[in-house]
Amino acid sequence: MKIICVGRNYVDHIKELSNDRPTDPVIFIKPDTSLVDDSKFYYPTFSNDIHYELELVFKVGKVGKNIDAKFAHKYIDSYGLGIDFTARDLQSKLKEKGLPWEKSKAFNGSAFISQMRPFHSSLLERDINFHLNHNDILVQSGSSSLMIWNVFELIEDISKYFTLKTGDYIFTGTPAGVGPVQRGDLLSGFLENEKLFELNIL
Repeated sequence: MKIICVGRNYVDHIKELSNDRPTDPVIFIKPDTSLVDDSKFYYPTFSNDIHYELELVFKVGKVGKNIDAKFAHKYIDSYGLGIDFTARDLQSKLKEKGLPWEKSKAFNGSAFISQMRPFHSSLLERDINFHLNHNDILVQSGSSSLMIWNVFELIEDISKYFTLKTGDYIFTGTPAGVGPVQRGDLLSGFLENEKLFELNIL
């Protein structure tokens, strides 16, 4: 199992981090060891600036590669929410040196995935709305309609380079509003108006 993540897929988030808008999806991978195995995130010792990034997540239901976007819905099993934790201070140092981001993005416990819901292709005929509360304060609000590339287009692009396998997860990018967490914080994620998770920061 692998976690395939998409960066810079929301215009407002690109602007808030002063990044350039990409012409193709920005892809990076987290290993299975990055998964949070319970409802607790343990703050790592190597960073003083861990940021939350709420994302729509899709779980792959069968093996495929070189998938055309019009058939991509057949490869999705379920969907939910995820947090892509980022060591922002470490990421900034790595970017300044032109080095890969893995240490800041793919460390142990850097990916949280909520409960998943069954996927139907008809879901993407309407907006999928989601939001994140940080200590009961709304900090991120997003919609599938705001993505630069939708999940079908992402699957087409990703599967050119990486074979998708059953059980893989695709993180589709984060909307604006990312920010730091501290020990003792609580993150709550909502899909439409349903609370899918609470995550304690320790």
